[in-house]
Amino acid sequence: MANTTFSGPVRSKNGFEDISVADSTGVETTNSTYGTNASVGGTLAVTGASTLTGALSVTGAITGLRSVNTDFNAAGAKTETLTAAQSGTLFLINGAAANIVNLPALSTGNVGVTYDFQLTVAVGGSVTTTFVLPGSAVSNFQGMLSLVAGTAANAVSDVAGDTLTLPNSTVANARISMTCVADDGTNSTWMATALSTPIATIS
Repeated sequence: MANTTFSGPVRSKNGFEDISVADSTGVETTNSTYGTNASVGGTLAVTGASTLTGALSVTGAITGLRSVNTDFNAAGAKTETLTAAQSGTLFLINGAAANIVNLPALSTGNVGVTYDFQLTVAVGGSVTTTFVLPGSAVSNFQGMLSLVAGTAANAVSDVAGDTLTLPNSTVANARISMTCVADDGTNSTWMATALSTPIATIS
């Protein structure tokens, strides 16, 4: 069907639905809905990943659940490349085996992408868990790395290097947050904060 353009508002007394239809089977899938429940002033439900460009003004409460990813939480070693669409996700990591977390390929669309990581099982005595930026010597972590040892510990600032490492024997409950603050498609910079024992490193 061709696109339809209206010069005035589109009105419905019983809500709107956005659907997709499978070419092979004709099965309809409802992707998002906007209802007109008077008791709550209307409801909006969106299924799947959403990207918002520009300002959004909302009157009323917004309730959302954060995505928790367990891909790295299995007993075996895992190597995986994250995507920008996973921004906001909390990743749980089993450090018993060597895990490699690759950050998304260089792209201007990465700016603002953010992830959190929590170590559920200590890093093994002979392995590491590493977080690797794309490219070779073209991207840098700007990290604030803190040692958590039950006493006050000054943070270490490190602003050069594309690999952040949780060294062997890092204790469970260590955590890292990182956000892409610059990416021109050729070079990138990611802000990182790490709390761990022993202290994380950037190289």
